[in-house]
Amino acid sequence: MKTPIDARLRDEASRFQLRYRCDDCVHFDAAREQCTHGYPTAPHRVGLDGEVLVFCKEFDVGP
Repeated sequence: MKTPIDARLRDEASRFQLRYRCDDCVHFDAAREQCTHGYPTAPHRVGLDGEVLVFCKEFDVGP
């Protein structure tokens, strides 16, 4: 899912400490830097500096 990045999203992401990157997902293998489901991770590992945030449909917050 693609979501436009604007000032409100940046503010809420900071204020509520939102997690959205592969690195925070239980399906991400940090040692191999890849998704255990085989999905590409590059589009999901960018910060809020761009214009669009790409959410993964399999994202599940880890510990």
